[in-house]
Amino acid sequence: MSAVEIRPVSGIAVEPWLDELADLRIRVFRDYPYLYDGSPVYERDYLDRYARSEQSLFVLALEYNRLIGAATALPLMDADPEFQTPFRAHGPAPERVFYFGESVLLPEYRGEGVGHRFFDLRELYARDFGFDFTTFCAVVRDHDHPRRPRDYRSLEPFWRKRGYQAEPRLITRFPWRDLGDEEQTEKTMQFWLRDVTAVEIP
Repeated sequence: MSAVEIRPVSGIAVEPWLDELADLRIRVFRDYPYLYDGSPVYERDYLDRYARSEQSLFVLALEYNRLIGAATALPLMDADPEFQTPFRAHGPAPERVFYFGESVLLPEYRGEGVGHRFFDLRELYARDFGFDFTTFCAVVRDHDHPRRPRDYRSLEPFWRKRGYQAEPRLITRFPWRDLGDEEQTEKTMQFWLRDVTAVEIP
């Protein structure tokens, strides 16, 4: 990991990296459990919305200036309405929450601590801006899903170690097209939540 640089970038300053980040998202999210058949046009529009948020954060992982991973975050109030709705119904108030969009990292760089740095920097950023909670959501797939690899390892133990808990009432649904499908289908998304005021962040 010695050659990997972790570089936080905020707002529109990420513009030079957006095409690479769109390609990276499509590449990583093709794998289980997302099985996402991504579109470069949609990805660029999605990332542009993050770039336009004044309090967004992109944590870039670079090897010799090549993007090999990234994590995104922005105030929940700037995220898609589908992600705000369960918080408006069950709390905490969206104004108090910093939303983590995704963490994507090429497989050959996993297990070297980059994922922890992604979380560390986003949590620190959230608290510096006065947010009380950080959250992200993850797709829910059946354990016996036909495309689940035999050696698949859930990230849930990693998230719990980071202090996140799945909140049963914080559920949303979001559509995309799975690989090999002709139409989009709605997927159940489970939110995981952490109170960043309660513990010391490295």
